Amino acid sequence: MNAIAARFEKTASGQDEAWSEWKRALGSERMHHAWLLAGAKGLGKQTFAREAALSLVHREGASQSEFASHPDIHVLEPLPANDDEAKKKAEGKPFQTKRNISVDQIRDMIRKLSTKPTLGERRAIIVEPADALETGAVNALLKVLEEPPAGTFFLLLAHQPGRLLPTVRSRCRLLRFAPFSGTQLDAMLMREAPEADAEARAAAIAAAQGSPGLARSFVEQDLGAIHALMARILREGDPGFALRGALVNEMGARPTRERQLAALELARAVLFAELAGSGRARQLKIIEAHKTLTQLLVKAPTYNFDAGLLIMEIGGLLASTAMPRERAR
Repeated sequence: MNAIAARFEKTASGQDEAWSEWKRALGSERMHHAWLLAGAKGLGKQTFAREAALSLVHREGASQSEFASHPDIHVLEPLPANDDEAKKKAEGKPFQTKRNISVDQIRDMIRKLSTKPTLGERRAIIVEPADALETGAVNALLKVLEEPPAGTFFLLLAHQPGRLLPTVRSRCRLLRFAPFSGTQLDAMLMREAPEADAEARAAAIAAAQGSPGLARSFVEQDLGAIHALMARILREGDPGFALRGALVNEMGARPTRERQLAALELARAVLFAELAGSGRARQLKIIEAHKTLTQLLVKAPTYNFDAGLLIMEIGGLLASTAMPRERAR
């Protein structure tokens, strides 16, 4: 984890209303057994889930270091994509994951629930993200949500809760995570990333759509110039491909996977910002381009895209919304 990311690790948990609701429930006599943490990426759901899980299994006198590997907190998330990626994970290096949480992972978790919690009377199961569950995994999870073992609590993170089965959503208490205001984001960036200049902060805030996590990513990846080029393509189109060429140059010859993902998120954000002020015909083009970018974003963590072709594709999709005669490939 780099220095900026380390400083941001706790920042995104600043969801006062969500914390108030959680603490009220925690202090009540009947704590609901399943919680759906719903909201866009980067709003602090992951940090919240971990801290909430720790509050569930807290033992008087236990230290924070004990909580980090607590035997009664189980996290279900996509596994490394292959053996090489698993080795990277074991070495503490960045690694790529599979696209989904498998049914075997859920079944393994269910088997563990047949025993009592190790250190106390409660245990927490974190599923992140729940909208990445395989179909079979969703059905397996639904069964245990219907009849949860005593003392077992579920925290399901969902970036797109509408993708979950209604039967799963109906068994969870919904906890919504609200976007941050521009003022909140700016204050956070000034406090946590003082090296970012006003232009970089403004670009991050404009593109982040209220997400501290995305704002962090844009600042970390220094996407201010790329944001400006994307905005120009939306305004002017790019009939001669010059702006797309500049976009490739700004991305660099060998951009990291993280930088590519951040550029995809940024392109989606600038398109979304254009939607409200556009006419019907342009809105349809924006929606189609946004859909394609979303599909690319889903594939990017596991597909080995050529970086130059990917950024040209991003530029083409942006240009297709500005120029009726140019279509995205």
